[in-house]
Amino acid sequence: MERQNRMKRLAVFLLTAALLCAWMAMTAAEDADQIYVENEWNYVDGSMDVRHGIPDNATGVLDRIRRNGVLRVATEPYFAPQEFIDPEKTGQDQYAGADMKLARLIAERMGVELEIIPMEFTQVLPALAEDQCDLTISALSYTPARATSYTLSKGYYFTDSVASSGFIIREEDKEKITSLEDLADKTLIAQSSSLQEALAAAHVRSYKEFRRISTVQTVFETVRQGKADAGVVDIETAETYIMNNPGCGLCIVENMFFTLDEAYQGDRIAAKKNEEMLLYFVNGVIDEVLEDGTYLKWYEEAGERAAELGL
Repeated sequence: MERQNRMKRLAVFLLTAALLCAWMAMTAAEDADQIYVENEWNYVDGSMDVRHGIPDNATGVLDRIRRNGVLRVATEPYFAPQEFIDPEKTGQDQYAGADMKLARLIAERMGVELEIIPMEFTQVLPALAEDQCDLTISALSYTPARATSYTLSKGYYFTDSVASSGFIIREEDKEKITSLEDLADKTLIAQSSSLQEALAAAHVRSYKEFRRISTVQTVFETVRQGKADAGVVDIETAETYIMNNPGCGLCIVENMFFTLDEAYQGDRIAAKKNEEMLLYFVNGVIDEVLEDGTYLKWYEEAGERAAELGL
């Protein structure tokens, strides 16, 4: 009888093991058959389950991140509340903002360390092609040119306003600048390599001079100091700056703004071209923070801190 029981237990064990091996083989086959692609707008909107970290069949940069144990993220830390420097902290902890919390969560889900690499905005995308970083998280807007040159994530932050970008001027000039035609004899500025630069270049036909500026904070200061007449800026960022700097003497031109098609809206995360698998992982984290409202909570908290710092 004991021998029969042992044989039954062995048979059950072997059957269970066989079923487990079959399931693992089927799962591996499904993973191997997964196709990672961009949509018709050349950005990635597919996602993967990130609960178990980087998958064993990872390739490209995602595999390199797993092997190195480090996720390197490039950012320009001067765009509050998405990314900014908290002067009361040091080292990696000084990089604050909603995007930096998103970067930290992506690294956590990957099971690796995070290295935030600050650089000028003009360099955050080229750094990908030069392998100076793995991802760029820097309040990037979608543009067709960026989507052609880099692999972009789905959108993760959307403004409440239909208008995305507009013009900031000095309050003393709000009667003088009310239309694009009024810029004919004016100096116009925008942050170099930004969506706002592209919009101005494409749609503003007449101006005295059009200059590119290194940071959006410098755009505000240049207009405030009278060294330029108008700046093309992200409207929400401009509203935050004006609110946090009462008496700065700046205002946003009413009824003079740019809007984006729905498919182009939302901040994006970028990787090297042809790194769709990496962006499927990133999108899995984006899904998580959008579904439970975590990113908006981070954004509000970062906005409060940025206000305390006067950013």
